[in-house]
Amino acid sequence: MLKIDKAKHKKILRISLPAAFNSLLDMLQVITDLIMVGTISAVAVASVGMGLQALMFVFSILTLLQVGTSALISRFYGAKRMRQGSLALATLLSFAFMLSIPMTLFWYLGANYFYALMGVAQEVQELGTSYVSVLTLMIPFLLVKFVFVTALNATGDTTTPMYVKITSILLNVSLNYVLIFGNFGVPAMGVVGAGLATVIVNFLEMLVYIWLYINGKTPFRPILYFSKKILDRALKVGLPATYERTLTVSSFMLFTYIIANYSTETLAGYQIGLRIEGLAFMPGIGFTIAAMALMGQGLGAKKPEQSREDVLLVLKYATALMFFLSFFMIFTPELIVQYFTNDSKTIEKASLYLQIVGLSQIPLAFNFVLSGALRGAGDSKRTLRINLTSLWLVRIIPAFLLSWYLHDVMWVYIAMISDTFVKAFFLWKAFDRGEWKRIKV
Repeated sequence: MLKIDKAKHKKILRISLPAAFNSLLDMLQVITDLIMVGTISAVAVASVGMGLQALMFVFSILTLLQVGTSALISRFYGAKRMRQGSLALATLLSFAFMLSIPMTLFWYLGANYFYALMGVAQEVQELGTSYVSVLTLMIPFLLVKFVFVTALNATGDTTTPMYVKITSILLNVSLNYVLIFGNFGVPAMGVVGAGLATVIVNFLEMLVYIWLYINGKTPFRPILYFSKKILDRALKVGLPATYERTLTVSSFMLFTYIIANYSTETLAGYQIGLRIEGLAFMPGIGFTIAAMALMGQGLGAKKPEQSREDVLLVLKYATALMFFLSFFMIFTPELIVQYFTNDSKTIEKASLYLQIVGLSQIPLAFNFVLSGALRGAGDSKRTLRINLTSLWLVRIIPAFLLSWYLHDVMWVYIAMISDTFVKAFFLWKAFDRGEWKRIKV
């Protein structure tokens, strides 16, 4: 008879489920803007959708903070060295704030150039620039908040961030209702109102985490501290992941450029499809967070086989969940898309995207969990090589060629999911070989 280790399953689920739900709420908070501006026009959807993609460069920096913070603090926690964990958190909080200042200025001043570079319609450029200019004001709050969230996740506390996120998403919807459409005496701001609501919510989230930190509600001792040595250790594993994410986002911009050459409706459908797909893979990212934390904790406790077993169990859960969600994407896409827009052409284009990417949800689960596990072990250079090689040789270059010769966006999407399958294969081979067990952070 097959023996099930109930304690291990409980441990995995205790970390994974709140993290998965929190990641799902993160995406819901983002797509709330798209849903609510979708009642305005396809132009508004395209403007906000591309604005969110532009700020994916900010999320490249979040990858640096996430991987560096998780790799260090999970190992300190596993080794029961929380004094060093507190010093690491203080260092990374200081670094996050310092880093946010030039990032905010760059995106505030450069939003208009981004839209112009993408070659979108003039109306999309004007609305999008207004949206991004406001949204960039949240960057300092976002980076500091993200370090707190990652540090708590690294210790296995994924419940506290979940509760904070539940409250913030309810507030975000309320503020959108007031600021986008103009209610309770507030003038209607449209897409600018959506950006302002997001800024306010991120500021309040940051304040909550600072309060918890100062009042001893976290495992960390609140101190003012900065160590270049600790920062260098975090950058050692975090920078390759950031290079990977930045170059990946850059290639996604090229991919969006390909899509934008078809029509505004195709671009709007692609943006809606991305957000809906995010509802499917954000829970997968939640399991990735658990894989990173458990990998680091096991290695910190000098139990690499425990790390491997934990990651494999997380992978099974993530695969099962994303396989289940793929059915809705493949068989009922129109029912989902209609909540984002009432434009029939946009619904058609978004549904096509969802049906195709729905076929790749299982390998996508492998990509998320195994990339996270390898990064949690400090093996971020390997994931950099695998992801970038596949991205360019299997996705971007073929997508350009297929778009040029066949003039059908369906083939562009097929190139996209082919990359997902190829990366899943090579990430599994890297994880299975086990070279990550010998990496020092």
